[in-house]
Amino acid sequence: MKKFWLGFDIGGTKCAVVLGENEGGERCRIVDKIRFETQPARGWRAVTEALFAAAEDLMARHKLTGAQIASCGISCGGPLDSRAGVILSPPNLPDWDRVPLVRLTQERLGVPTRLQNDANACALAEWRFGAGQGSENMVFLTFGTGMGAGLILNGRLYTGANDCAGEVGHIRLREDGPVGYGKAGSFEGFCSGGGIARAAKQIVLSQLQKGVVPSFCRCEAELESVTAKSVAAAAEQGDETAVLVYEQCGEYLGRGLAVLIDILNPDTIVIGSIYARSTALLRDKMNEFIAREALGAAAKACRIVPAALGDAIGDYAALGVAMMTDED
Repeated sequence: MKKFWLGFDIGGTKCAVVLGENEGGERCRIVDKIRFETQPARGWRAVTEALFAAAEDLMARHKLTGAQIASCGISCGGPLDSRAGVILSPPNLPDWDRVPLVRLTQERLGVPTRLQNDANACALAEWRFGAGQGSENMVFLTFGTGMGAGLILNGRLYTGANDCAGEVGHIRLREDGPVGYGKAGSFEGFCSGGGIARAAKQIVLSQLQKGVVPSFCRCEAELESVTAKSVAAAAEQGDETAVLVYEQCGEYLGRGLAVLIDILNPDTIVIGSIYARSTALLRDKMNEFIAREALGAAAKACRIVPAALGDAIGDYAALGVAMMTDED
């Protein structure tokens, strides 16, 4: 008998409702999905109604009732309370204050429902379906707009005492440096899209004052247009300033990973977004500083790989939450 799951991937810009089907064992195939713009200004009631309507549309298209859906998984940015099933005012969803989305979903669709923050959900996705398959102790790093982590420890998702586990972006790696997560010199300050852009602007300004003109920013008036993506493109073309920016990021990525390796002793670290796109620019410095900073035996036991699910990770993240069991 076929087994189906629903997934809600909720973001500040876009939402997706996904229908997945069991392919045997832990495998899952995406059968259908509906995407729409979140438009958070319209309020949480309107957005949740759009989620429910899309879920009902998918169920009608495939002639499924609530009783035929094994469970629904919700992936959403924190803060949230996964145990209570409540969303607690995420920065990109400002009026979602104590929204009991799990209860509302169960009442509307008649489907058992679970909630996880997006970093944890993405960790589940890469562990079940992506680069972390077969791992027993895995760290997933978002490395995109911000730097967060999802932790799979001893074959189970680890969320901590109150869903705050994995906030690695808040670790301070240096007393000064680019600001991330409200803290100068933090892991997120050095290793995130915004952090790379801020570091690049500082380095470019210094270079311009020395008479060195990078290809991606020829004058101070162009500083605001500098992004992690534009710096990566220049680095791939051999621009020395851009290469320097990514080498600095790689150094602090290695320093941050060494902390995680020493504390958690993972067998796998999966890194998404910027690392997945720019592995070649970051890997050498990252490995150099892991070798310098981490315990040798722990570093040797850990493989570091780019995330495998690409743009589909949000869809699989929601389905990964839906497929969770009490043992997870």
